[in-house]
Amino acid sequence: MTLQSPRIAIGPLVIVLVSLTLAAYFCFAAINGDFGVMRRAEVDAEARALQAELDSLDAQIAQLENKTRRLSDDFLDLDLLDERARDVLGLIRPDEIVIR
Repeated sequence: MTLQSPRIAIGPLVIVLVSLTLAAYFCFAAINGDFGVMRRAEVDAEARALQAELDSLDAQIAQLENKTRRLSDDFLDLDLLDERARDVLGLIRPDEIVIR
């Protein structure tokens, strides 16, 4: 009788190692890849920042449209016209005193 050492089956071990390696790669890609969870969080944060900037610009546009409408030929706001003429052209009335 001869003693034989137990043999380890290498084929199934290689299959398990390759499967674990592929699973680890796909898990990493699902978290940190181009379409992963972390990238999705970055895109969502950027979208929120851009939406806030868009809301700010919309408010500025509404203000400018209001001033434009108030200075148009159809609707003339004399107080706004007086304010703009004083500010832009530096006009004053003869009975006013300018203090700077």
